[in-house]
Amino acid sequence: MNKEIYLPLTVLKNDEITNEQILILYEDMVLGRNFEDMCAQMYYRGKMFGFVHLYNGQEAVATGVIKALDRCDYVCSTYRDHVHALSKGVPPEDIMAELFGKETGCSKGRGGSMHIFSAQYNFLGGFAFIAEGIPIALGAAFQSIYQKQVLSCKDKVKVTAAFFGDGTSNNGQFFECLNMAVLWKLPIIFVVENNQWAIGMAHHRSTSKPEIYKKAEAFGMPGIEVDGMDVLAVKKVTEEAVNRARLGEGPTLIEALTYRFRGHSLADPDELRANAEKEAWISRDPILRLANYITENNIDTKSSLNIIQDRVKKAVSNAIDFALSSPEPKLADLKKYLFVD
Repeated sequence: MNKEIYLPLTVLKNDEITNEQILILYEDMVLGRNFEDMCAQMYYRGKMFGFVHLYNGQEAVATGVIKALDRCDYVCSTYRDHVHALSKGVPPEDIMAELFGKETGCSKGRGGSMHIFSAQYNFLGGFAFIAEGIPIALGAAFQSIYQKQVLSCKDKVKVTAAFFGDGTSNNGQFFECLNMAVLWKLPIIFVVENNQWAIGMAHHRSTSKPEIYKKAEAFGMPGIEVDGMDVLAVKKVTEEAVNRARLGEGPTLIEALTYRFRGHSLADPDELRANAEKEAWISRDPILRLANYITENNIDTKSSLNIIQDRVKKAVSNAIDFALSSPEPKLADLKKYLFVD
């Protein structure tokens, strides 16, 4: 591992994070990367259909944000949702079966890649259109406050994390929801995964104010920019935002600067981005940076990290076997989940 290429990560104090927690972050990111790589293989073998948008390169954002949340908190995603669901705890086999369109999938095979959902894990779903999930996340944050203030719920305030891309920050729903969240001091964290490209449009060419986090200022909301390739930095700023939300101090906008290593979707030949730009970001691979941090600081050994990688590969392989052996939805059940029983 080249120490001159893989930049050092944010150094956290022992009372901020334990070695065990760091290894959990590492395994979560490795799971996300391996899962997506296998999705690419299965897609090109004709096991998945439709559009499939992979998350490679952005793992530090999903892991850093979601692992700062509690099990009871909510996550709302985008069409690039597989890894968000994995980080929230949705089992790999349930997601893979959904991608295969099987009855055992977390959306019963009816949603596919862009509509992963799990009520059990408070994962509010992926959404095919940009900004579509932000109002859903806002509603989850509102009900959390309503339960506390009106229904006198004794549990701690549940926080919602809403993920979306840089292209969404030019959408009207983004601004409307920021305004409403501040007005009602909702416990929500707006997470902009700025991967520099909105499909084929470079971010700096599509907005008059490229620094998205500064847009929070207009609403009186804290806006934070963070290195989205540094999982420790992402986790730290998210924990601060979560604490603010639980204390009733309202929302936070986090802009995570990151990069997708693959094209917009698996149908995208990815010819618009310059090779030099890709190489510059790939040299900051968040997984390799964390692995380097772990070994350099004697948190664990390279052989132990290899064991984690083997465990993850086995879990992903088991997910494939589960999906392949699962039954197809029955034609007679075509309308089964359109309405609540």
